[in-house]
Amino acid sequence: MTTDITLIGFGEAGSTFAEAGAWRARAVAHDRDRGRGDVMRRLDVGCGNGLADALTGAKLVLSLVTADQALIVAQDAAALLAPGAIFCDMNSVAPQTKQAAAQAVEAAGGHYVDIAVMAPVDPARLSVPLLLSGAKAGEAEAQLRALGFANIRVVGSDVGRASAIKMIRSVMVKGIEALTAECVLAANRANVLDEVLASLDASEKAKPWAVRADYNLDRMLVHGTRRAAEMEEVVRTLEGLGTGAAMTSATVERQRTIGALGMKSPPDGLGAKIGRIMRE
Repeated sequence: MTTDITLIGFGEAGSTFAEAGAWRARAVAHDRDRGRGDVMRRLDVGCGNGLADALTGAKLVLSLVTADQALIVAQDAAALLAPGAIFCDMNSVAPQTKQAAAQAVEAAGGHYVDIAVMAPVDPARLSVPLLLSGAKAGEAEAQLRALGFANIRVVGSDVGRASAIKMIRSVMVKGIEALTAECVLAANRANVLDEVLASLDASEKAKPWAVRADYNLDRMLVHGTRRAAEMEEVVRTLEGLGTGAAMTSATVERQRTIGALGMKSPPDGLGAKIGRIMRE
């Protein structure tokens, strides 16, 4: 089977992109779940008879597999790529994983591009924000735009830069989700959920993240030791309720570590505060 577009992995992301694209009849897909063949046929996407067959002649490859398979797939595909093919690794993995995958692909003569998918593919579909990095990121951007992807930004020439943005952003995004669960489960158990949420509404003031981060580090540098002691009591509260305190226990340690720097007058500016903490 010959094609110019190959999708490795045909789960939610792969099938959503193919369904949204006018190019799907030009595409071939491969998925280790043979049951996905029915979805490929329904969407008029070619069903590769194994990875080698799916990659035959493909000039653009979109890797959309689970995180634990991302490096394995890149290594397996490397020697099977057509000369000059661009391997777009769209999986959510660490920069180090992307760099290892790039080494395998490029050693075999292919081109590797690190792509971070920055929002759920459904309902955004081809408008999902994509960050690209790597030596061939500009070329990959042009090809992806030709496929209808509309929200693309190249963030650098180094493989791993795009994924670093996504991974580190997830510290906040997924962390807030986990903190939310820890907070509301305890509030519900204590029968004070409405009051806690109302208090959060009253205290929350919309600010740019740069301003919020600068303020938060300032508070920790000045009051971290005291806040760690307070948060230990929060841990006791949550443990007493039996709802779990994993996130709050970690907060105690982070507050204590930064508070131990003992800065009564932290330096001005987020960058200066980060620099001081990192030096210590």
